[in-house]
Amino acid sequence: MKILLIGEYSRLHNSLKEGLESLGIQVTLAGFRDDFKNYPVDIVFKERYNTGLPLFFKKSIYKLTGIDVTSRNIEKQFNQKKKLLTGFDCVQLINENPFNTVPKTEKRLLEYIFSHNKKVFLLSCGTDYISVKYAFNKQFRYSIYTPYEAGKISKSVFWHVLKWQTPPLKTLHKFVFKNIAGVIASDLDYHIPLQNHKQYLGMIPNPINVDKLPFQNTAVTDKIVIFHGINSRNFYKKGNDIFKEALAIIKSKYAQHVDIIEVENLPYSQYIESYNRAHIILDQVYAYDQGYNALEAMAKGKVVFTGAETEWLTHYHLAPNTIAINALPNATHIADKIEWLIENPEQLQIIGKNARAFIEKEHHYTRIAKRYLQHWQD
Repeated sequence: MKILLIGEYSRLHNSLKEGLESLGIQVTLAGFRDDFKNYPVDIVFKERYNTGLPLFFKKSIYKLTGIDVTSRNIEKQFNQKKKLLTGFDCVQLINENPFNTVPKTEKRLLEYIFSHNKKVFLLSCGTDYISVKYAFNKQFRYSIYTPYEAGKISKSVFWHVLKWQTPPLKTLHKFVFKNIAGVIASDLDYHIPLQNHKQYLGMIPNPINVDKLPFQNTAVTDKIVIFHGINSRNFYKKGNDIFKEALAIIKSKYAQHVDIIEVENLPYSQYIESYNRAHIILDQVYAYDQGYNALEAMAKGKVVFTGAETEWLTHYHLAPNTIAINALPNATHIADKIEWLIENPEQLQIIGKNARAFIEKEHHYTRIAKRYLQHWQD
């Protein structure tokens, strides 16, 4: 069986590939390296003209002609590599817009993928038409739409989300769903909006390669180390401003008891090592379930502040504050939870061990790979 995975977010497809390969499946990963994170891919696509002077000329050309030179360049790369993207038993798209071109171009590229491979599936693991619509209709208690609605994010910065509510992207969405064999969600943030959709095949949790993430569960010998990793492009979307407010509260009360580490825009290989001595990881606020960074930190035995909402607790039959800490969009609430851990440091090791066990049970990459195979084959 030959599998083609198109696109990469947060190492999801890399871990799935590793799981499939451990089962003897031939897998090819094509796409971008996810910006500064620089994930490995087999067939590399590059986004050009997106910074500096080339970006200025790109915008000028678009205003004068309506031509997006980045999309044109990606299509040129695609045509040079398209023979490598054919003849697969199963293809999985990371998103409805996996080549990140303008909709008209994207449709041409995807038409080729649909017509030159046996079956194509879609993964819902980031912003897409259905999840964004659900959030913008305020069907979540809070979501990535919350900071935008509060005026924290400009329209231009938030365009990568807003675009999913435009007519061209809606048309692309309909085209994709007309041609796929089904759609799979990676966690509850995408599962909830897809429930009852006729093409929804169900949720398969994110695969985590636990063999590459040794358990650490660092003992507290002096100060409690708190780690806050920032992606500047998603600063407000991830709730980093709220984490900073919470940390200011902690600094004012426990400056002698904590060591706070903040990093920004690190490549994945550096990021995954940068929090090894941390006890607490501040991941993201506007989520119901854990994203990739949170899951990998949990695998290492860290106490992670992330999405761990009631729906997640119910789905996995868990008690609050035993596996991960739910990071509500409230700095005082987050500070109170950090304070609880400072005052009860024994909880750090208890929760860390529970987190590792949870990842091994629910997210082990080979078990998850088997579930994907079952869905694809069925």
